Amino acid sequence: MSNAVIAEKRPSTLRGASLPKWSPWAIAVGSVVVAVAVGAGTGLTKVQWGLISGLLFLVATYGIAAKVEGRRQAKDRIATGLVWVAFLVALVPLISLVWVTVVRGIKVLDVYFLTHSMGLVADSQPGGGIYHAIIGSLEQVGLATLIAAPIGVLTAIYLVEYGRGRLAQAVTFFVDVMTGVPSIVAGLFILSLMLIFDMQPFGFAGSMALAILMMPVVVRSTEEMLKLVPNELREASLALGVPKWRTILKVVLPTSIGGITTGIMLAIARIAGETAPVLLLVFGNRFINNNPFEGPQQSLPLYVYQQYAAGNEYAYDRAWAASLALIAFVMILNLVARAIARWKAPKTGR
Repeated sequence: MSNAVIAEKRPSTLRGASLPKWSPWAIAVGSVVVAVAVGAGTGLTKVQWGLISGLLFLVATYGIAAKVEGRRQAKDRIATGLVWVAFLVALVPLISLVWVTVVRGIKVLDVYFLTHSMGLVADSQPGGGIYHAIIGSLEQVGLATLIAAPIGVLTAIYLVEYGRGRLAQAVTFFVDVMTGVPSIVAGLFILSLMLIFDMQPFGFAGSMALAILMMPVVVRSTEEMLKLVPNELREASLALGVPKWRTILKVVLPTSIGGITTGIMLAIARIAGETAPVLLLVFGNRFINNNPFEGPQQSLPLYVYQQYAAGNEYAYDRAWAASLALIAFVMILNLVARAIARWKAPKTGR
């Protein structure tokens, strides 16, 4: 038999021993079993059980991997394990929050609750609903979006396509500052203007404060999306003699419209749960007010705050149900953003 044939049949000696693919799952199950046994015997809480199981998983993974695969591969596995443990630790409060909200909010969340207001119902009585709060939230958030989205997108276009020198640096600096401004500060700013002009609380005042909070988010997300557009597309359009403004309108924006829309939707979700500006500027209303430019209005976050502050069983149930409706609203916005991003994503082909 020739040496070539022998070389082909000889197994490679460059590949070291490795753990089977199911080993992380087996180690995880074993760690959970040991943690539960230790926790049950010592009276620890379930949270402590989880922390002990995560620590046992990391220690066991490193020990077994170092024994079989060597220390270098063990370090790689321990890094992967840390990522998974951190992910699970972050997931626990999220799942717990959603679960508690669904369990407690589903008690009174029905068609009646969604189509009636609190006009003739006291906080200590059963019944009532969030129809007036839904209308207020939709109008206030909608008006804030009409104000903030165009200004934010145009500001981002200026920073990416035209911005040079000290003016662009100043705009970037103030956008960064506005990103971290607390919501109560935006509410106080609009409140000071209302006091100067002797104005009473009304829905549009809340919209202006929400627009201040929304603008920097839209600017930042749009700016990043515009930076992702390849310069070759701009250069090809300009080389054909197309003006720069038309290149932005016909090439740059259509290419990044999916990401821009997603950023705007996420900014809407960010302001939909704000309570402090609405409490200062809108005041709340137990009756239905369809006019955001006159008189106090209600909103879902403010409704939740007021019902929880009422401090009785019926009010607590209404607060949890309104919280569930608000979470559903934000979830729908995120799903719409993902759908638009997928729909408007640039088509790839051969």
